[in-house]
Amino acid sequence: MIERPDLVHEDAPKGVSVWQLTDEPEVPSSHVYMEAQIFHPDNRRFVLHRSAHAHGSDKNDPEHRYLVCDLEDGGSFSPITIETGTTGPSLSSDGEWLYYFVNETELGSGKLILKRVHLDGTERQTITVVDAPIRGTSFRPSRIYPLSTISSDGKRIAISGFLSDGARGDIPFGLMVFDITTGEVTVPLYGWTWGNMHAQYCRSTNPQASHDILVQEDHDRRYRPDGVQVDTVDELGIEIHVISDDGTSFRNLPWGRDGNEHCQGHQCWIGRSTDCITSTFCNVPKEHQLIAGKALPFAGHIGRCTPGSKAVRNELSRIKPGCHFYHFATDIAGERFIVDNNVNHPERQAVYVAQLPQDGISPLQGLTPVANPKCSMVKGAHVHPFLSPDGTKGFFNSDESGILQTYMVTGW
Repeated sequence: MIERPDLVHEDAPKGVSVWQLTDEPEVPSSHVYMEAQIFHPDNRRFVLHRSAHAHGSDKNDPEHRYLVCDLEDGGSFSPITIETGTTGPSLSSDGEWLYYFVNETELGSGKLILKRVHLDGTERQTITVVDAPIRGTSFRPSRIYPLSTISSDGKRIAISGFLSDGARGDIPFGLMVFDITTGEVTVPLYGWTWGNMHAQYCRSTNPQASHDILVQEDHDRRYRPDGVQVDTVDELGIEIHVISDDGTSFRNLPWGRDGNEHCQGHQCWIGRSTDCITSTFCNVPKEHQLIAGKALPFAGHIGRCTPGSKAVRNELSRIKPGCHFYHFATDIAGERFIVDNNVNHPERQAVYVAQLPQDGISPLQGLTPVANPKCSMVKGAHVHPFLSPDGTKGFFNSDESGILQTYMVTGW
């Protein structure tokens, strides 16, 4: 680890420090997208990747590897994957297994392999191989999404992808749920609006809630029959839902789709609760806001206009008029919060930390800048801050050195 006092925000509290974790001069490294479950519950070890960018990696890149970073061993790294094509890592909530996929799919062919391994690299196991249409369907996956999600009980893992052979236009994107014990795969959700799903299992240990998955529906994207995006229709926007992993109980979240408020495309569960947060942008006022909310019964694709929305919304960022917040995360207790501001000028950026309200009605408390990432904010280099499970350490990306690297901020 390299201490970087030049990246501490000028208004940060005394005692804050920023550390650069990776420093290969020719190979970019990146934290896994901040909604991913990649931290061990010991708050010491977590997974990141080299030869990668802020939104994933090239499945054919032989240099791409997931690494385990041990913060108590000076930020040392050890490779945890050995295969080309690795993607979608998820660490079980007890820290026992890292699950990941090996993407050897091609349009209408190839195979998708689900594996797991201990963080010390032992007992690497293949759980299942999808090399034919998923049982009971004509769906064969390709264009695998770079994020997976694992249930809190460690029994199911989900990932999304394109489900057509490219010759037909009627088979779309979908969510695949893998039973870790049996290897069985089901597809509880599919359609042309699910090409950027960001699926996230609820981290609650409640038996019913542990089956809930937060999903993003992009009404605005248009694709060719082979799954390549060709256009966007901005006014159609993004919508966020919750669905049970058996395909039942499809619900709305009270955000966007009202003609003024638009979902940016990032959301997460608040710790282990059944409440969620999203980032939005509004036409009036011109702001990028943070809104908490609870799932409501499906009443059409109407977002904020869903009946009952007013009672379950909490505008967390109202303490900062004119805000431009973008990506964010919470600790596992749902008490602490980290967020970046969407500013393209590197010298005006900030990573903030705050306390989340516990009453469901108050705004963020104690919003404090701690780091200035000085990131270019080009597509492959986003800040993407997140927290360790105990909320004492923050992590972010930046290409301030000229190449994407990973960083940690502590001591606030």
